[in-house]
Amino acid sequence: MPAPNPPYTYRPMTAADVPAAHALSVKLKWPHRLEDWAMLQRVAEGFVVEDAGQLIGTAFACPQGVYATIGLVIVSDDYQGKGIGRRLMEQALQACGAATAVLNATLAGVPLYASQGFVEFGRINQHQGQVQPLPHPALAADERMRNAAAGDWPRLLELAKAGSGLDRTRVFDDLHDAIERTLILERDGQSCAFAMLRAFGRGHVIGPIVAQTAEQARSLIAELLAELPGAFVRLDIQADSGLGEWLSAVGLQQVDSVAQMARGTPPQTVGGVQQFALVTQAIG
Repeated sequence: MPAPNPPYTYRPMTAADVPAAHALSVKLKWPHRLEDWAMLQRVAEGFVVEDAGQLIGTAFACPQGVYATIGLVIVSDDYQGKGIGRRLMEQALQACGAATAVLNATLAGVPLYASQGFVEFGRINQHQGQVQPLPHPALAADERMRNAAAGDWPRLLELAKAGSGLDRTRVFDDLHDAIERTLILERDGQSCAFAMLRAFGRGHVIGPIVAQTAEQARSLIAELLAELPGAFVRLDIQADSGLGEWLSAVGLQQVDSVAQMARGTPPQTVGGVQQFALVTQAIG
């Protein structure tokens, strides 16, 4: 009889694993840069699986208060169907501890996650493309936009927590130096909405976006896009945000949709704001 295959090695991810994990995602034609992987490795608890020293799978659990987001659950095509993905998910769920696990699942993966106790509570649509010229939506009479300053950070974190239902402290601390521009919208002199622009994947991403209304979100997006003519830009928006048709009209077409799923009560927004666009699909 042939000798049995050696057992796969499951262990925590370290910074030294980032290049191999990135190479795995490149083979799967995922757009993440090495820097995007490094950011997630810093803010989340990662896991890898190896076969004879070769990295063949990954998963992350990112603690964010009473919730933890699970993302980048990847298994090499050559190792599909061996239960590796399920084992990685078990490790990620264990890392969530008492926190409620939340994830964004491919539509094909929804039945698998449903079998593990996850329930769908929304959809995220991925929009991307080359930026086209577009008119600026008009602001309300009591609104104005400005660039964020260092003193705005506590208020931005407060809005981010209220709009997502997640504790963004650790994620925002890491994002701080990567942000190219943060735009704030004020109403009656009070900061009530913001959007962040940074390098990601094939070009730039706008996210998170937190606002009171879709009109505010469109104004923030339009202002940021105005400085990126012809650039490749991505946004991961709530499917019911009211932004989809407008984004498609300005050249950012919907290319994918994923299901938001939670293993328990999903995150709740407070304070009259909502998150219109994610940080990333892995982080929420």
